[in-house]
Amino acid sequence: MKTFAIKDSTVSQEKPLAYLLYYEIPGMFFIEIPEEISEWEVPLLLSSFVKRKKYTVDEFWSKKWVQQRIVPPDRQNLGEILRENGLEEYDEFKLLLLAEGRCAQDDCYIEPIEPEKIYARLGERFGRKIRSAIPLPKENVLLFFENESVKKCSLEKKLSEKRKFRPLRDDPNAFGRMKVLPGGNGICWDEFISIPNEELFQMEEQVPFTADDFNIYIEHEVISTAEAAKRLECTRQNIEDLIRRNKLHPVKRMPKSKLFLNSEVERRKWK
Repeated sequence: MKTFAIKDSTVSQEKPLAYLLYYEIPGMFFIEIPEEISEWEVPLLLSSFVKRKKYTVDEFWSKKWVQQRIVPPDRQNLGEILRENGLEEYDEFKLLLLAEGRCAQDDCYIEPIEPEKIYARLGERFGRKIRSAIPLPKENVLLFFENESVKKCSLEKKLSEKRKFRPLRDDPNAFGRMKVLPGGNGICWDEFISIPNEELFQMEEQVPFTADDFNIYIEHEVISTAEAAKRLECTRQNIEDLIRRNKLHPVKRMPKSKLFLNSEVERRKWK
């Protein structure tokens, strides 16, 4: 994960207006806006989020903000521009770095920052990020949040409200293909079908957690060394090295294998 402060050159440089987080795998951007920032301080595209008191900008609009600040992919002399900047292919993140996040529409720019500084300012919000999400029968989902809270919520009503969820209703197997968005920013089924983590955290409706649910959790969440290596596209030796460096934590050790939480392995891919 790469983290940046979004600043305005016309105001105090000690005051980040927002933060940009980039997850190299799968190449997603997310913007976090501090709650004390007003709609007049942030770039125009982000002001509507502040008006609605939504301070985590989803992957679609975060990417739009980035695209406003880089050379578009349909630029006529794009090949020449890429060669002049030492790029072999179009890469939104590398182009953003080359431009330092600047554009003609405002005075904003980006500056690298340690993730710890973001967590220190927005710690409570990051506690509401999703650690793991387990799809259950009848459009229920078991959610584990970073602040250690657990919810089993029914999404039946939510999925019937909007047209974008229709593919999940039409395909009985689609719901089970649920994934956690990078950084725990929500759950998704593809690039266009997602639910933000804040919305899930605030859901009041909870349903009982049963023994059958627990069995599904184990089946979905616990994986072997071989599966962990496959997910991370590495060897068993690499897995052992991650364990030695305290970067990966087996939940059970056996003579010939180890068991890991799928959610922790997936988070390794975001870093």
